Amino acid sequence: MSSNPTRVFVARLLGLDVFDPLGDRLGRLRDAVILDRGPSVLPQVVGLVVEVPGKKRVFVPMTRVTSIDAGQIICTGLVNLRRFDQRGAEQLVVAEVFDRRITLRDGSGEATIEDVAMEKDRSGDWHVSQIFVRRGGPQSRLRGLRRGERLIIDWMDAYHGDADEPQAATSFVAQHDDLKAADFADALHEMSDKRRIEVASELQDQRLADILQELPDDDQVQILSSLDRERAADVLEEMDPDDAADLLNELPEDQKEELLQLMEPDDAKDVRRLLQYEEDTAGSLMTPVPVILPPEATVAEALAHVRREELTPALASSIFVCRPPLETPTGRYLGVVHIQQLLRFPPPEQLGNIVDTDLEPVSDQATISEVSRILATYNLNSLPIVNGDGRLVGAVTVDDVLDHLLPEDWRAQDITPHITRGGING
Repeated sequence: MSSNPTRVFVARLLGLDVFDPLGDRLGRLRDAVILDRGPSVLPQVVGLVVEVPGKKRVFVPMTRVTSIDAGQIICTGLVNLRRFDQRGAEQLVVAEVFDRRITLRDGSGEATIEDVAMEKDRSGDWHVSQIFVRRGGPQSRLRGLRRGERLIIDWMDAYHGDADEPQAATSFVAQHDDLKAADFADALHEMSDKRRIEVASELQDQRLADILQELPDDDQVQILSSLDRERAADVLEEMDPDDAADLLNELPEDQKEELLQLMEPDDAKDVRRLLQYEEDTAGSLMTPVPVILPPEATVAEALAHVRREELTPALASSIFVCRPPLETPTGRYLGVVHIQQLLRFPPPEQLGNIVDTDLEPVSDQATISEVSRILATYNLNSLPIVNGDGRLVGAVTVDDVLDHLLPEDWRAQDITPHITRGGING
């Protein structure tokens, strides 16, 4: 690819670094924005979506793009760092055009878009010129394209149909497989309602559960309500019990009870217990499945438990020592062992010999403000939560508290001053 090509395929550019003229990295390319101008006119490429530090996605107009090559994209001038907001007839290539079904104009059937070529004309404007498609039907007369075969065709060689028609999301999910759940959630939040549901439906249950936990309440309810009841229950089972309880609390009572009935009994039991607590109490905020071990367990056993991939860093930072039973509500709570203590003692050492009994557990009826003060005062990542009988019922982590204290729409908020799409100087 030349240093300033006239035609490039979007999929080959995804993930490339975007730089300003001084060589400072602006961010990473995540999508391209096109403007649909009707069936007889090629779509115009109006800009790029770039993920800047802080995982925020911003808009870079194509008029600011000065160079595209195999390793980087260079833009000029100041860029508007306000969060990207899709407008009017704009479409996102990766999020909305990839996986779209088209009808071939030669009358031979349908195909699926896998990539899009954008081309720069003599006037300096960019437009979509070609598409890379996969044939999904019987033999086509279009250059011998058969089922499963792939070919580059001109944009005008196909009927592109209505953007409101159902659409798969295979390519989008594959392109974003390496994203952390929170970053995928950001991309999902920016989509139209229709596309958000289509992408969510393509995800595996565990992946969808992780992403749901990072979305605003309205998006969570919309996606869960779009699933059939059996799958919705499966996804709730994969979520952390406290997040599943929060989501169920947003649903009508009859829908909530139906989903609880469909969940596995053990998973539903943990969620039901959390639903019994009044809002803004430690019990309503806690997770009922922290790391719990008996005093006879060794340092080696404790380290093996906190290595589990599914544990958050906050939950993995503390081991709560209790008498059996070890499932919440446990036997008598004895104390906590912090991960730093585990690193200071030999593997055979028993937890009962190093347990910290100075950290007082917090009542499950304590207010969130009380929990916040204790976490801040003692610089802790998590707190043990006990019921009136002194039995451990869960743990509240610092990220639980932050999620509660921040505004409900904190994920969508933009702290950048309001400026026009063209940038501060544009």
